[in-house]
Amino acid sequence: MIAVVGSSNMDVVLTVERFTLPGETQKAQKLEFFPGGKGSNQAVSIAKLSKKNSNVYFLTCIGNDSYGRILKGQYDKLNIEGYVVVDDNNGLAFIEVTKKGENRIVIYPGANRNLTKEIIKKHEEKLLEADYILLQNEIPFESTLYSARIFSENGKIVIFDPAPVSGIEKEIFQFVDFLTPNEEEIKLLTEKFFGEFVSYEDSYFKLKSLGVKKLIVKLGSKGVIYFEGDKRIEIPSFKVKAVDTTAAGDVFNGAFVVALHENLDIKKSLEFASAAAALSVTKKGAQNSIPSRKEVENFLNI
Repeated sequence: MIAVVGSSNMDVVLTVERFTLPGETQKAQKLEFFPGGKGSNQAVSIAKLSKKNSNVYFLTCIGNDSYGRILKGQYDKLNIEGYVVVDDNNGLAFIEVTKKGENRIVIYPGANRNLTKEIIKKHEEKLLEADYILLQNEIPFESTLYSARIFSENGKIVIFDPAPVSGIEKEIFQFVDFLTPNEEEIKLLTEKFFGEFVSYEDSYFKLKSLGVKKLIVKLGSKGVIYFEGDKRIEIPSFKVKAVDTTAAGDVFNGAFVVALHENLDIKKSLEFASAAAALSVTKKGAQNSIPSRKEVENFLNI
């Protein structure tokens, strides 16, 4: 089993000609609503890409409003257990998507603020049945830190997606097996803790000094770079027509942990994850864009 502790949002997606400038008012070409949130996207990716059903336990807080009910329906349909309904509005993400498929996101935490250490402790026994845990930074950081610590101390594999970077404290890195920032996040992390960004390799060794064991830098259309000790693996991106890059990094993470859980080696796991992420950008929306296991296997001819 794979565990995810993290956020559930409803994505409010505005299709625009280009990103809105400071002080500018711009008309959107389209308004759409999709289930999202980094934790949710990763959990749903695991559910859709795993060989067997109910391979994921997702601890998250959803609101008692219409958005929360939509998310509940999604989780029930995919046999995803672990969600907690709280007396709050559901989390929201306001997303601008340009005609190039690029996105810019502002998050309202809502119910995600309620995912406290106390709730995690109530679910701890079930969570620790998993071999892997996926974490992000859209819930209270102390909850993410606690989850990383208990999994690490129990010999489990911790995968941390440091997004958003704001609020992250370096104490968490000693518990992290795989750190998976994107191109912008690795620069922000390095500047935050070491003053300046020099290169991806330099950032890896600096973060390794804080305890990070392995680093995966997600570079979008430029592929992926993996660092572990003196090992460096570069996986080029698959060439597809991008429609919307929202959740591509989350799909990558979900697919990557599925591949690891199925005992694929690192290179094959990175390739599987890259293929899933590539397919996801060819469709609009976050969870709507997550491919099936069969789609990824057909894409890779396996």
